[in-house]
Amino acid sequence: MKVKDIGFILKDGRRATLRSPRHEDAEGLIEYLRVSAEETEFLLRTPEECVKYTVEGEYKFIDSMNDADNMATLVCEVDGRIVGNCQITWPKHAKTKHRADIGIALISEFWGLGIGSAMFREMEKIAMANENIIQMELEFIEGNTRARALYEKMGFRITGMRPDAIRMRDGSLRNEYTMIKKIR
Repeated sequence: MKVKDIGFILKDGRRATLRSPRHEDAEGLIEYLRVSAEETEFLLRTPEECVKYTVEGEYKFIDSMNDADNMATLVCEVDGRIVGNCQITWPKHAKTKHRADIGIALISEFWGLGIGSAMFREMEKIAMANENIIQMELEFIEGNTRARALYEKMGFRITGMRPDAIRMRDGSLRNEYTMIKKIR
Protein backbone atom coordinates (compact mmCIF):
# COMPACT_ATOMS: atom_id res chain seq x y z
CA MET A 1 0.00 0.00 0.00
CA LYS A 2 1.31 3.42 -0.89
CA VAL A 3 1.02 6.33 1.53
CA LYS A 4 1.14 10.06 0.97
CA ASP A 5 4.38 11.86 1.82
CA ILE A 6 4.51 13.13 5.41
CA GLY A 7 6.93 15.96 6.10
CA PHE A 8 8.10 16.90 9.59
CA ILE A 9 10.88 18.78 11.34
CA LEU A 10 13.55 16.90 13.28
CA LYS A 11 14.64 17.99 16.75
CA ASP A 12 17.80 19.43 15.18
CA GLY A 13 15.75 21.59 12.78
CA ARG A 14 16.28 19.57 9.60
CA ARG A 15 13.35 18.52 7.46
CA ALA A 16 12.48 14.82 7.12
CA THR A 17 9.95 13.01 4.96
CA LEU A 18 8.22 9.71 5.61
CA ARG A 19 7.00 8.14 2.37
CA SER A 20 6.53 4.97 0.43
CA PRO A 21 9.75 3.67 -1.14
CA ARG A 22 10.42 4.31 -4.83
CA HIS A 23 12.62 2.58 -7.40
CA GLU A 24 15.10 5.46 -7.23
CA ASP A 25 15.56 4.58 -3.53
CA ALA A 26 16.94 1.10 -4.29
CA GLU A 27 20.64 1.89 -3.87
CA GLY A 28 19.96 4.09 -0.84
CA LEU A 29 17.88 1.34 0.76
CA ILE A 30 20.64 -1.21 0.26
CA GLU A 31 23.17 1.17 1.82
CA TYR A 32 20.80 1.93 4.73
CA LEU A 33 20.23 -1.80 5.36
CA ARG A 34 23.98 -2.47 5.38
CA VAL A 35 24.89 0.49 7.60
CA SER A 36 22.12 -0.14 10.12
CA ALA A 37 23.08 -3.83 10.35
CA GLU A 38 26.72 -2.86 11.01
CA GLU A 39 25.80 -0.40 13.75
CA THR A 40 23.78 -2.66 16.02
CA GLU A 41 23.37 -6.31 16.84
CA PHE A 42 19.73 -5.73 17.69
CA LEU A 43 18.47 -6.17 14.12
CA LEU A 44 17.68 -9.61 12.77
CA ARG A 45 19.84 -9.09 9.67
CA THR A 46 23.63 -9.10 9.75
CA PRO A 47 25.95 -7.03 7.55
CA GLU A 48 27.06 -10.25 5.82
CA GLU A 49 23.48 -11.01 4.83
CA CYS A 50 23.13 -7.59 3.22
CA VAL A 51 25.59 -8.43 0.43
CA LYS A 52 22.85 -10.48 -1.26
CA TYR A 53 20.71 -7.38 -1.89
CA THR A 54 20.67 -6.10 -5.47
CA VAL A 55 19.09 -3.08 -7.09
CA GLU A 56 16.89 -5.35 -9.21
CA GLY A 57 15.83 -7.28 -6.12
CA GLU A 58 15.00 -4.02 -4.34
CA TYR A 59 12.85 -2.94 -7.32
CA LYS A 60 10.81 -6.13 -6.93
CA PHE A 61 10.62 -5.74 -3.16
CA ILE A 62 9.53 -2.09 -3.45
CA ASP A 63 6.83 -3.03 -5.97
CA SER A 64 5.56 -5.87 -3.79
CA MET A 65 5.38 -3.61 -0.72
CA ASN A 66 3.65 -0.76 -2.54
CA ASP A 67 1.18 -3.10 -4.28
CA ALA A 68 0.25 -5.10 -1.16
CA ASP A 69 -3.14 -4.54 0.46
CA ASN A 70 -2.03 -5.84 3.85
CA MET A 71 1.22 -3.93 4.34
CA ALA A 72 2.64 -0.43 4.35
CA THR A 73 6.32 0.43 4.29
CA LEU A 74 7.68 3.90 4.93
CA VAL A 75 11.20 5.14 4.42
CA CYS A 76 12.54 8.21 6.17
CA GLU A 77 14.48 10.57 3.96
CA VAL A 78 16.68 13.35 5.35
CA ASP A 79 18.80 15.53 3.05
CA GLY A 80 18.22 13.12 0.15
CA ARG A 81 19.40 10.10 2.16
CA ILE A 82 17.40 7.08 3.36
CA VAL A 83 18.07 6.97 7.12
CA GLY A 84 15.38 4.60 8.36
CA ASN A 85 12.32 2.60 7.56
CA CYS A 86 9.31 1.07 9.20
CA GLN A 87 6.71 -1.44 8.18
CA ILE A 88 3.29 -2.53 9.31
CA THR A 89 1.77 -5.79 8.09
CA TRP A 90 -1.41 -7.62 8.93
CA PRO A 91 -2.63 -11.09 8.01
CA LYS A 92 -5.67 -11.72 5.84
CA HIS A 93 -6.75 -14.77 7.84
CA ALA A 94 -10.05 -14.42 9.71
CA LYS A 95 -8.59 -15.46 13.06
CA THR A 96 -5.54 -13.16 12.99
CA LYS A 97 -6.48 -10.14 10.86
CA HIS A 98 -6.98 -8.12 14.05
CA ARG A 99 -3.21 -8.09 14.65
CA ALA A 100 -0.67 -5.81 12.94
CA ASP A 101 3.06 -6.52 13.14
CA ILE A 102 5.48 -3.59 13.35
CA GLY A 103 9.14 -3.32 12.37
CA ILE A 104 11.37 -0.26 12.58
CA ALA A 105 15.05 0.65 12.25
CA LEU A 106 17.17 3.81 11.95
CA ILE A 107 20.77 4.64 11.27
CA SER A 108 22.33 5.56 14.63
CA GLU A 109 23.29 9.06 13.49
CA PHE A 110 19.55 9.83 13.48
CA TRP A 111 18.62 8.31 16.83
CA GLY A 112 16.95 10.69 19.26
CA LEU A 113 15.73 13.18 16.63
CA GLY A 114 12.04 12.20 16.68
CA ILE A 115 12.00 9.93 13.64
CA GLY A 116 11.03 6.77 15.55
CA SER A 117 8.10 8.53 17.22
CA ALA A 118 6.96 9.96 13.87
CA MET A 119 7.13 6.51 12.29
CA PHE A 120 5.05 4.98 15.08
CA ARG A 121 2.42 7.71 14.81
CA GLU A 122 2.05 7.04 11.07
CA MET A 123 1.90 3.25 11.52
CA GLU A 124 -0.80 3.71 14.15
CA LYS A 125 -2.80 5.90 11.75
CA ILE A 126 -2.57 3.16 9.14
CA ALA A 127 -3.69 0.56 11.68
CA MET A 128 -6.57 2.75 12.86
CA ALA A 129 -7.78 3.14 9.26
CA ASN A 130 -8.27 -0.64 9.12
CA GLU A 131 -11.36 -1.47 11.17
CA ASN A 132 -10.20 -5.05 11.67
CA ILE A 133 -6.97 -4.17 13.50
CA ILE A 134 -7.31 -3.94 17.27
CA GLN A 135 -3.67 -4.35 18.32
CA MET A 136 -0.17 -3.63 17.08
CA GLU A 137 2.61 -6.09 17.95
CA LEU A 138 6.40 -6.09 17.83
CA GLU A 139 9.47 -7.81 19.24
CA PHE A 140 12.77 -6.62 20.63
CA ILE A 141 15.98 -8.35 21.62
CA GLU A 142 17.10 -8.44 25.26
CA GLY A 143 19.50 -5.57 25.93
CA ASN A 144 18.03 -3.18 23.37
CA THR A 145 17.13 -0.56 25.96
CA ARG A 146 16.77 2.30 23.44
CA ALA A 147 14.16 0.42 21.43
CA ARG A 148 12.31 -0.73 24.52
CA ALA A 149 12.13 2.84 25.84
CA LEU A 150 10.73 4.09 22.53
CA TYR A 151 8.17 1.28 22.35
CA GLU A 152 7.01 1.90 25.91
CA LYS A 153 6.81 5.65 25.22
CA MET A 154 4.57 4.84 22.25
CA GLY A 155 2.24 2.77 24.47
CA PHE A 156 3.50 -0.79 23.94
CA ARG A 157 3.70 -3.19 26.89
CA ILE A 158 5.65 -6.43 27.27
CA THR A 159 3.36 -9.42 26.94
CA GLY A 160 5.77 -12.31 26.65
CA MET A 161 9.29 -13.61 26.26
CA ARG A 162 10.92 -16.27 24.08
CA PRO A 163 13.95 -17.58 25.96
CA ASP A 164 17.22 -17.86 24.02
CA ALA A 165 15.41 -16.90 20.79
CA ILE A 166 18.28 -14.88 19.28
CA ARG A 167 21.86 -16.02 18.75
CA MET A 168 24.21 -13.05 18.74
CA ARG A 169 27.35 -12.90 16.60
CA ASP A 170 29.52 -13.91 19.56
CA GLY A 171 27.41 -17.06 20.01
CA SER A 172 25.61 -15.88 23.15
CA LEU A 173 21.85 -16.31 23.35
CA ARG A 174 19.40 -13.53 24.13
CA ASN A 175 15.74 -13.51 24.98
CA GLU A 176 13.25 -11.94 22.61
CA TYR A 177 10.40 -9.95 24.13
CA THR A 178 6.99 -9.46 22.56
CA MET A 179 5.08 -6.23 23.04
CA ILE A 180 1.51 -5.24 22.20
CA LYS A 181 -0.35 -1.94 22.00
CA LYS A 182 -4.15 -2.08 21.96
CA ILE A 183 -5.60 0.55 19.63
CA ARG A 184 -9.31 -0.23 20.04
